[in-house]
Formats: sequence, C-alpha cells, structure tokens
Amino acid sequence: MISPSYMRTMARYNSWQNASIYRASEQLTDAQRKENRGAFFGSIHATLNHILWADEMWLSRFDASPPPAKTSLSDSTTFFNDWSGLKSERERFDHVIEEWAERFEQSGCDGDLTWYSGAAGREMTRPKALILMHIFNHQTHHRGQVTAMLTGFGINPGVTDLPFSPDHA
Repeated sequence: MISPSYMRTMARYNSWQNASIYRASEQLTDAQRKENRGAFFGSIHATLNHILWADEMWLSRFDASPPPAKTSLSDSTTFFNDWSGLKSERERFDHVIEEWAERFEQSGCDGDLTWYSGAAGREMTRPKALILMHIFNHQTHHRGQVTAMLTGFGINPGVTDLPFSPDHA
C-alpha cells in the first residue's frame, strides 16, 4: 500500500541513486555518455534525460511542479543537451520530489488521475496509487539500464539495493 512513509522512503532512495549514478557517469567523457549502447533510449545521457523528463511530467500531473519545458515524449531524450545542465536540473528536481514526498498525505492516494498520454496517444485514467508506484518504479527501471551501460564501460556505480540505502544503514 502506498503511504506517506513509502513516498518519503522512495523519494530519498531516488535522490541517493541519482547521486550515485551521476557520480559514476562523471567518470566518462561526454562522447561516451552520449554513445549509443543499444539500450532502449540508446545512451546514458539520453536515458538520464528521459528519467528526469518523466519525473517532471508526472509531478506536474499531480500539480506538484510545472510541466517540463519540452512536453512530448519524443523530446524526452533531448531535455538537456549539456551534461552540466542535466546534472544541475536532476539535483534540483530531486529536492522537489523529496519536498513533495514530505508534504504527501494519505488522501493523495485517493481516486484516479486522468491525463493525456503521449506514449498511448490518448487520454488515460488510472488509480493515483498505481501512478505513484509507477513514478518510482519507472526511475528504478531506467536507472537499471544506465547501470548496465556503466558496467559495460567497466564502471561500478555502487550498491543499488533499497535495504542498503543510507536511511537503512
């Protein structure tokens, strides 16, 4: 069940993992980060862009932040072309997610969320609790792809398991 405690735990986990994955990615050149590695979005840079873009899009649907400047899914991989801009916005937005989670109340799980899905090409309605789980699952899924790409470069991004997060150490 989704709860305020779950939201806070996952928001902190998200920040911890993003810091780790970005730190590991800094060991690469810009060209390496942008190299097509055969992942769903191609490169580390494109995948990290998509994760950030999706976080901003989902939180805007919960009225927790403005929508991203680029609003189409096809633009999600080019949200930021430069590494420093991407990294800076990721750090900023992780704070937004944590603040949102800190204010989250159980009633935020009630009811449905309706939005236009660019991926499906239509309006969709799903339970808010399901979407809240999806937000954090989506981040973890795509960070796993980045972890695999980093491993392919011989870089170990570190521990990724939730029970080993600083909150639980």
